[in-house]
Amino acid sequence: MTAYLCPPAVIPGENAVETSQILAEVRDRHPDAPWLPRIDSIAAGTGITSRRWMVPLETAVAPAGGSGLRTPGPVPTREALARDGFTEQDVERVIAALEAIPAPQTVEERTAPAWAAVREYGERAARGALQIAGLDPADVDCLITSNSTTPALPGLDVALANRLPLHSDTLLLPATQWACIAGTRCLALAADLVADDPDRVVLVVISEALSTTYQPADDSLESLIVRLLFADTAVAAVVTGRPRPESVLRLDAAWHHTLPGTQDLHRLETRADGTHFVMDRRGPRAVQDTVTAMWEWLRLRHQDDDRPWRPDLLLAHPGGTRVLEYMEQTMPDAWPPGLLAHSRDSYTSGNRGGAAVFDILRRAHDAGQKAGSRTVLYAAAPGLTATAMEGEWL
Repeated sequence: MTAYLCPPAVIPGENAVETSQILAEVRDRHPDAPWLPRIDSIAAGTGITSRRWMVPLETAVAPAGGSGLRTPGPVPTREALARDGFTEQDVERVIAALEAIPAPQTVEERTAPAWAAVREYGERAARGALQIAGLDPADVDCLITSNSTTPALPGLDVALANRLPLHSDTLLLPATQWACIAGTRCLALAADLVADDPDRVVLVVISEALSTTYQPADDSLESLIVRLLFADTAVAAVVTGRPRPESVLRLDAAWHHTLPGTQDLHRLETRADGTHFVMDRRGPRAVQDTVTAMWEWLRLRHQDDDRPWRPDLLLAHPGGTRVLEYMEQTMPDAWPPGLLAHSRDSYTSGNRGGAAVFDILRRAHDAGQKAGSRTVLYAAAPGLTATAMEGEWL
């Protein structure tokens, strides 16, 4: 495998959402939650004071367009009350009271504005990546897209093919369920495609509105943590089989790993009020197992090198600070400190899911890297599954 990566375009959400705003909304909505006295320390533990969303916080917490009488509706309600012996005056009072109750947003009301934003931001990221690479939409031979939070058919791939537009024989490869692993796994797939045909140009676009998992009515502790973690971002980058003047990173090898029996630790569930992200407390420990397996892959890959191998950069999206700490604790002693600096910097403004690795890569690029700097990209996702890539800066 040899592939060349141009600098990614990163388009964060335009709406700044402060942690203090989220805490105020949670206190107002769930005044009796057993975990309420601890929310300040829980929020501080994330290390995130602000994140950016594609839609405003007000959109996520707004009531539905209808009222508490949306289902079954006023007419059936009147008939049922009358059958139960309510007087006409009592029926009117009950109807008025029910109509005054705000109903939670439906799945459509939550996802429709987010899906529109995902397409808009995805297009902006795609155009930005092509401009960075010195290419036009007509130059793209394959488009790989990932979007896990706002399912739709046709998906982001078809939307971008029409919006850019791409030529009609462009290969479209939507990866709709890769979630947090999308950054590394899309690059691995792109590298395989250009290895098969070095003249091929692959455009990767990942656009995630993770704010759709913000569920105001959910009073679980897990839901509070989800409220605090996620950010919305669209990213894109061009991968080619031959070096271009704009290429900054050569990709040399990929590694994939799946832990059996861990499919329930992190998952999306669609309920009446929309998409909920569910986390199990055993998740970070399981993700650590994928890190251990990655260390072993790197050890075996370089065991016959003439001199000891170590990376100069580790651009990792493990999903949280606990696994970042574990990575630092389990690195070989000879490896230099600070390998995860760009990963930590990215995480302070939110968990970007599948867009995270590209955001981290962009931060590393903007900081300036020496040619030959050895780099490892890593991400883990619900499943639990992980993908890593190794390469060098050009």
